[in-house]
Amino acid sequence: MSSVELDARGIRIDGEPRVVLCASLFYFRLPREQWRARLDQVRASGYTCIDVYLPWNFHELAPGRWSFEGRRDVAAFLDLAYDAGLHVIARPGPYICSEWDGGALPAWLGLDPSLRIRDNQPGFLAAVTAWFDQVLAILAARQHGAGGSVIMVQLENELDFFDCEDRPGYVTALRDQAVAHGITVPLIACAGQGDVFGATGNVADVVPACNFYPNDDSPDIEPEVRRYADLLADRGLPLLITETNRRHRTLRRLLASGASLLAPYLQASGWDFGYTPSSGNWGKPGNFMSHSYDFGGYVSSTGVERPEYAEAQVLSLVLDALGSRLALATPGPSVEVTADFSTSSAPGVLELDGGGRLVAVPNLGRSDGRAVVNGVSVAVAADSCPLMLLDLPLGDRTLTLASADVVELADDSLVFCSAVPVTVVVGNRSAEVEAGSTEVVDGLSITVQSRPDVAPPESPLSQEVSEVRRRAAAAPEIPAGTHEPAPTLESLGVYRGRGSYTTTAELTDELLLVGAADIVDLSIGGRLHTFAGFGATRRIDVRGLSGDIRATVEIWGHANFDDARLPALRLGALRGLGGLWTVVGTKDISALWTVEGHWAGDPAPTRVLTGWSSTQVGTPVTYTRPIAAETTSALHLHGAHVPIAVSVDDGEPTTVHAENPWMLLPAGTKQISVTVPHDPSGGRLRAELLSLEPVTGWTCAVQDDELLTAFAGRGGPGQDVVLPLVLRPGEEAWLDVDLPASDTGYLLRPEGVQVRVTAWASGECIGRVWAGERPAFAGGDPDLLWIPPGWAGLALLVTGVAGPAEPELRRLRLETAT
Repeated sequence: MSSVELDARGIRIDGEPRVVLCASLFYFRLPREQWRARLDQVRASGYTCIDVYLPWNFHELAPGRWSFEGRRDVAAFLDLAYDAGLHVIARPGPYICSEWDGGALPAWLGLDPSLRIRDNQPGFLAAVTAWFDQVLAILAARQHGAGGSVIMVQLENELDFFDCEDRPGYVTALRDQAVAHGITVPLIACAGQGDVFGATGNVADVVPACNFYPNDDSPDIEPEVRRYADLLADRGLPLLITETNRRHRTLRRLLASGASLLAPYLQASGWDFGYTPSSGNWGKPGNFMSHSYDFGGYVSSTGVERPEYAEAQVLSLVLDALGSRLALATPGPSVEVTADFSTSSAPGVLELDGGGRLVAVPNLGRSDGRAVVNGVSVAVAADSCPLMLLDLPLGDRTLTLASADVVELADDSLVFCSAVPVTVVVGNRSAEVEAGSTEVVDGLSITVQSRPDVAPPESPLSQEVSEVRRRAAAAPEIPAGTHEPAPTLESLGVYRGRGSYTTTAELTDELLLVGAADIVDLSIGGRLHTFAGFGATRRIDVRGLSGDIRATVEIWGHANFDDARLPALRLGALRGLGGLWTVVGTKDISALWTVEGHWAGDPAPTRVLTGWSSTQVGTPVTYTRPIAAETTSALHLHGAHVPIAVSVDDGEPTTVHAENPWMLLPAGTKQISVTVPHDPSGGRLRAELLSLEPVTGWTCAVQDDELLTAFAGRGGPGQDVVLPLVLRPGEEAWLDVDLPASDTGYLLRPEGVQVRVTAWASGECIGRVWAGERPAFAGGDPDLLWIPPGWAGLALLVTGVAGPAEPELRRLRLETAT
């Protein structure tokens, strides 16, 4: 039997009711030598648990090639968590999201067109079985009650965001594998957008959990959370919040709304080393995740404690002081609260076990104010959410009201923590007690402590790197054959890294590049173009150019979310040059479309595309036109601003998005139909048909991340250079940098324009920075690289990028990592 139990009253561990505070802490985003210090730091914050993803593609480096050594030794990490006194919620996927390369799904899965990821499909489940055979044995041996710290195992991650065809069958298959591997602690599955069935398939013995990411200043958080607490209580289950915002003001509101698990994401920050960041859909519409993985949690990426760290310690003291009274609490009826500041529209209230109530009163403003709680006026500090006590039995007394966080509780004494005076009512006696003082109210000792502060980090010492050598040699390439269409990098065995494509072609005036990802440096007749369009189709003016065509394509990372707007944002999408076509003819086909829909009769009227007039705004209209496409063609819908359905020869429709209003049409296409919601204010679509011929005969070579890392670590003869370093677009320079010793490591800021910088040290790729005109980045600071203490032998690959300025690495700025 598991020693971890879940029911409508909450979580019990070894029979003891618990409210669990849980911080995300990821071993794969930290150097191994810093695991213990970060775990101890989480424990010192008062949090009693960590949640940790286990990324499949971090451990399966290539099909059937597994690694659990060094920084991949997850068993050692879990053992350290146990030694630190922390529980663990393990999240082995198979999909994890986490803004990680491919959401942890191995890139080669996309090479099998019959394989349906994240679904009850034999091919995918066979691949998952290989992963679960490796990882579940590690987790089973480290469960709570079996000499380990794992108290829950999460299956999948936010499946309700994904178009899974058979949710019950898929989740059942994952559950059965977990049970077969001896997992006896609760199995959970989290809903990312509130669809409990979508996340779990309502499969027996898989407990639904919820992820909430509200606006911290919203007055309406509590009603939404309370709805899910009630829904799950009806099933005899607690509300487990497996991801949410990091601010403790918001966490207190969630607690008072009925949550038994609070797991803010991401309290302990980290780093995306090497080629592990994802490409995602947080831009307009795409983005690259930065090397720094930091969303402002209570510990920075370099281990600096932020103000929320002190807030964590106070909240943990409140949980300890109230103990099982709070852990067994149930949602209570509303308490009358009015305030002179913005506050919750329905403050959270809990009925404490054994009597009394707890009400959370958030001050959503930036100034101290006063609230009236059950008829009593109390002070509430700006930007705070005190957990106030009402009608709490204390021996032979009753604490009628206390307006602040209680951090120590006994029958004859109470200690509170507050930045403003605390109102305490005992029976019919009351007092307002200032911070830093003690008073006795009806024989009850009341002490108020000031809220703790976290000292601001020291200003980093900054210096410029002066000793730089440029290597004479470039990294080798591995020949990868000649191919007619340009192959994907994954089909050439590159899952992280880059590859080159070379050919010659007779050029017309234009080329069309379709589906290229992630970063493409395309040289045509000596002119470089740099694209990072997430697979969007690009027209390239090549008038007057001739000669070789060469492309270097780098994988930034595979999509961690499934977004249909652009090809490279689809989960499981492959990387590479895509298709390059010469444009041999163009034709405007905006006229002569027949209309179906609304009241259009037979014979069908003929109109220009989207030229039908109707009062039925928003109702789809279908426009059909014959074409004679003898060769492969491309349809371009100028002016698209909504998704549009395009059918070829009465086949199944394909959705074309405003972000990429193109569609390839096969040779021999006779007719196309365009269905678009009627919008008299949306302007007119213009349709253009481009006749294409493929560019073929590509000679390929590859450099995967392991080859590049090995070359970076070898060093070699070089020549001293003085920055700034000016490069031609497309030119590369390998630099070796001597760094002074440091006990804290360094933050490195490469400064320049139109250059990409990739860094290595101690046999690891640290990360990448793109200076100058670039795509959107998300995560932490995109201009920052971290060299952990003790990591030696810094090597940089600097690449000149096409853009509005001449590529130039101006300086390398070092900051001490405090």
